Amino acid sequence: MEVITALAKTLDKELRWFQTIVNARMKTYFENPDAKQDTVDAAPDLSKDTSEYAVSIKKHALGNEERLALILALAPSLQPSVLDVFLIRNQSLNTEFSEFGGIKNATKHGFVPTLETALFILGGTKLEVRLQLLDLFSTSNPLFRSGILKLPNDQDNLLQSPLQPTHEYLSLFTTGKKALPEYSTSFPAKRISTPLDEKALIVQPQVRNSLDEIEQWMFHADKILNEWDLEKNLKPGYRALFYGPPGTGKTLAATLLGKATKQPVFRIDLSMVVSKYIGETEKNLGKLFDEAENKKWILFFDEADALFGKRTQTKGANDRYANQEVAYLLQRIEDFSGLVILATNIQSNIDDAFSRRFQAMIHFAKPTVAERILLWKQLFGESFKLSEEIDLDALASNYELTGGEMINVLRYCALEAAKRNEKKIVLTDIITGIRREYSKQNKTL
Repeated sequence: MEVITALAKTLDKELRWFQTIVNARMKTYFENPDAKQDTVDAAPDLSKDTSEYAVSIKKHALGNEERLALILALAPSLQPSVLDVFLIRNQSLNTEFSEFGGIKNATKHGFVPTLETALFILGGTKLEVRLQLLDLFSTSNPLFRSGILKLPNDQDNLLQSPLQPTHEYLSLFTTGKKALPEYSTSFPAKRISTPLDEKALIVQPQVRNSLDEIEQWMFHADKILNEWDLEKNLKPGYRALFYGPPGTGKTLAATLLGKATKQPVFRIDLSMVVSKYIGETEKNLGKLFDEAENKKWILFFDEADALFGKRTQTKGANDRYANQEVAYLLQRIEDFSGLVILATNIQSNIDDAFSRRFQAMIHFAKPTVAERILLWKQLFGESFKLSEEIDLDALASNYELTGGEMINVLRYCALEAAKRNEKKIVLTDIITGIRREYSKQNKTL
């Protein structure tokens, strides 16, 4: 309750300030449109405010103009009555004032502000001032760069676009917590996480170093691109390819990167993205990237061959459209400001056009004997009592298994131990579990 109380107190001050600015703008517009008005003075002091709203204002260094645009976007959800003043009609023309912008919803009462509304509040009808303010709605502005407000999809009708907060920040400013989208047809991705720490990922040193490099980029990208002004030379996001046999740690590595950087990881459901109908795949991808843009999310494309595979030689219309899908995806990935990870079993399956654009290509090889020893001890030695005949070093030397396969062996052994009602692993269960894994690959012990 303290979080909500603090938010309400801060937002109430911000809304009252906003209403003062709007009233002054309307008075100037109707009584003396040629008069100058400083619309951004006397903003509430948030320097000592610890509410989530105030913290975000300070974190992203939002100026008074950005704050007015933000509270305007939030107003329909917080206190829609403060926008009722824009519902008045032009009696001379018997229509709405076009200067006010806004969207009128036939099924819902109230005024939905657009970018035009923000321009009117900030600059009135002064053309020079309005032109100067247009930069407020560029992708470089922290409101949009940080994913606080939604980027307009229709750049040709920019000022007619609704001014809206993202779902994530609307939740943060009303509940104190960021809300993440639910898995659905419009957002075909599931959040994945892990309770494990980095010690659970047993990989070769060069893999660990490459993962550390990705992590460090995520920590320092904003400084490199924005503070050091290298965004004109470097693409904003980071693209990585994880390749190697199943069960070698690709998914775990992705979730650990998210955990280390406090960024959510979303595994894309390619079955809901790829469509046999022309144009649908691009449409589905567009929705996905639009939702994720500027959110500091990690997008994880598992078994990426289905979408990122080699383009075919053009022999007909279907091949041509399939290649267009790859080209479209390539462009969206290059423009994405976050981390995109593609995972595949075989590196050569990925189209060369993508390969050239990866900042990191990391090979997750099958574990060596030394790594298998660590995995056996980590999985079995800490959780169960082992019978005397079990030699984990010998198991590691004699049986070539991936970490994922060892987990399947552990699951089988745990079930057998549960049947016996004892938390103890016996060698015969391990060997049976290994035999089951070998049989999946048509291998025998």
